[in-house]
Amino acid sequence: MFDKAYILEREQWIPAALERVFEFFKNPFNLAAITPGWLHFQINSSLPVRMEYGAEITYTIRWLGIPVRWYTRITKYEPPYCFIDEQIKGPYRTWMHLHTFEEKNGGVLMTDRVTYRLPFGPAGCLIHRLQVRRQLEEIFNYRRDVIANVFNVKE
Repeated sequence: MFDKAYILEREQWIPAALERVFEFFKNPFNLAAITPGWLHFQINSSLPVRMEYGAEITYTIRWLGIPVRWYTRITKYEPPYCFIDEQIKGPYRTWMHLHTFEEKNGGVLMTDRVTYRLPFGPAGCLIHRLQVRRQLEEIFNYRRDVIANVFNVKE
């Protein structure tokens, strides 16, 4: 009961070629551009970071003012259609982020599906209800807006 898996799923249509969209998202340094400034996102991996199956990326965020190191690994990589980054070590008990890209209506339907679990049992459930879910929604809303700006999405 307290090891609940949460799912956050978002879709966004992008009026651009599949290869261009995938190129943007496969570059880990673009993650900083689509992450809200209040998280103080910083990649710590050695340069260059080559996106491929098995690639590991380390970065730091600040959550409630506390620096948190996050280690991820690319566990699926099928350009230009999808990739998965999974947390190896970080703030979540588990974190798996599936990114998919599908040609649709002259552009690309991008889907993010994040499946995650929090640590701390009952306290983790409470923290999720009070803060984590809301913050993830804010982060993905910010991403949506930046992506719309980068790709000139008209709504």
